Amino acid sequence: MDLFEYQARDLFAKHGVPVLDGEVIETPEAAAAVAERLGGRAVVKAQVKVGGRGKAGGVKLAADPADAVEKARAILGMDIKGHTVHRVMLAQTADIKEEYYVSFLLDRTNRTFLAMASVQGGVEIEVVAEENPEALAKIAVDAVEGVTPAKAAEIVAAAKFPAEVADQVAEVLQKLWTVFIAEDALLVEVNPLVKTGDGKVIALDGKVSLDANADFRQPEHEALEDKAAANPLEAKAKEKGLNYVKLEGEVGIIGNGAGLVMSTLDVVAYAGENHGGVKPANFLDIGGGASAEVMANGLEIILGDPDVKSVFVNVFGGITACDAVANGIVQALELLSSKGEAVTKPLVVRLDGNNAELGRKILTDANHPLVQQVDTMDGAADKAAELAAAK
Repeated sequence: MDLFEYQARDLFAKHGVPVLDGEVIETPEAAAAVAERLGGRAVVKAQVKVGGRGKAGGVKLAADPADAVEKARAILGMDIKGHTVHRVMLAQTADIKEEYYVSFLLDRTNRTFLAMASVQGGVEIEVVAEENPEALAKIAVDAVEGVTPAKAAEIVAAAKFPAEVADQVAEVLQKLWTVFIAEDALLVEVNPLVKTGDGKVIALDGKVSLDANADFRQPEHEALEDKAAANPLEAKAKEKGLNYVKLEGEVGIIGNGAGLVMSTLDVVAYAGENHGGVKPANFLDIGGGASAEVMANGLEIILGDPDVKSVFVNVFGGITACDAVANGIVQALELLSSKGEAVTKPLVVRLDGNNAELGRKILTDANHPLVQQVDTMDGAADKAAELAAAK
């Protein structure tokens, strides 16, 4: 889960990272009182989960409370790279002398944590990495050891921070590491980390991505979720405990096991090239226990997507045998019908593995008019793409 800047700032403050005072508002009129509290002048910043706000006009300096109202009015409702601005943060101004960059992230390739730091902050770090790679220090961080004073000093030295701010940056790094670990984050980034006119080091802008897999031990993170922007189908699937991701396609996908579902997406996308560019509409892993209720919930989500023209159920029987899956499909269709949710889109089913023949017989005997069986994964993907293209 990616956080808004103001949410990242609040987490920084919670763990002692030096930040400037600020407040979030949703109406232009509220800007006057906030700017007054902040001393009159304030920076008005669009709250969207995308970079490039400044270039898009989403960050403006307000000279006084009245100007803050006008700046907020100009920014609220803006479209920045497809993201509509519904909130702005008013923050204290800073006398910026130098801008730096620091971050911690999960390095999946090397299966470790990684610290990155540069004295060239304030710009997109991708630009620094491409144009001046030696200016971006990358230091591996041991998960057990963490960022000790010695590790922080190593990062500071590798990035060549000026001596006058070295100790402060090292302290900030240790506190940011606390944020990273304590909040179960995948990314904690400060850009820019600034040196002000009085020599202080402050986190001026922050980005945090939290690991949704750790939600069970971070119940307070639920309040950080932007429910208004969530895809309604994804939200509904989450309520039902389904692992679902909405995609931009026409073939609904149901599979058991993340690896199988990912392979199914590829096969459907490839088959779709022969049928007018049809693509997968979603990722949905129902896991090992494909009960009737789970299958019904999955079908209900997918069939509720107006973009879906056909559904591909791809199951490899293992611990859960194919006959149980087939019974689940039959019962799921009956459950949906009993709830008044008529199934009108064709289902292509491919069963393989444990008790596959029995599973196919169960579906054949049920003789549902919208269910078609195909023995191979490639053949089923092609049939599903063909049916979606014909709609």
